[in-house]
Amino acid sequence: MRLRFIAIAFTALLALAANALPPGTDDEIDARLAPYGTVNRVVVEEVAVAAVPAAPLGGAEVYDTYCATCHAMGVGGAPTFADVGAWAPRIAKGMDALMVSTLNGIGAMPAKGLCMSCSDDELADAVTYMVDAAQ
Repeated sequence: MRLRFIAIAFTALLALAANALPPGTDDEIDARLAPYGTVNRVVVEEVAVAAVPAAPLGGAEVYDTYCATCHAMGVGGAPTFADVGAWAPRIAKGMDALMVSTLNGIGAMPAKGLCMSCSDDELADAVTYMVDAAQ
């Protein structure tokens, strides 16, 4: 009997809480819930800026910026710069084979040696720079 009374009392309290209104009149409640301040959105006209094409990087610049990270120390099995013994079998395959490896990646070397902004000509200049140093 006591448990039944507690259950009824609890249910009544829940019903009261569900129907309870916050304190104040409707206008006071609306004022409390109104946004504070306003957002001022200024529209800025986009100004067309003429894109200045960057000068292509030379072979040494591409090597110093991207290739040297691995080729200076032989990271991941990369042939080190100016190492005639390491480069000789690669050079023997020809420039076309070297460029296929450069563009597509080989072994631990990712495609384009991670120089995604480099053109094929810039990469070819970098390969030529490394090959010339190993001959």
